[in-house]
Amino acid sequence: MSTEPEIKDNPDASRFEVRVGGELAGFAEYKLKPGQISFTHTEIDDGYSGQGLASKLVRAALDEVRGRELAVLPFCPYVRGWIAKHSDYVDLVPAERRAGFEL
Repeated sequence: MSTEPEIKDNPDASRFEVRVGGELAGFAEYKLKPGQISFTHTEIDDGYSGQGLASKLVRAALDEVRGRELAVLPFCPYVRGWIAKHSDYVDLVPAERRAGFEL
């Protein structure tokens, strides 16, 4: 069994999930509206902390929504901070909303 994290959208639960060895290790919750996605909360299980999973999860989720051409509203502080550190993702946040997210 692979220990490489597996990241998938779970639309029924409105969240992207990261699994390690088949076990749920964390998730990034969202609210989906036509043309936009709002990330509201990111959580990694304590047993998996310190492995960089949150960063991998957010990168994969943002790559996925970029492919769907969705505008991103990063209400989740972790997602907002991640985008701030990775300036090549700032374009996902609508220009008129960036100041509100301090981006």
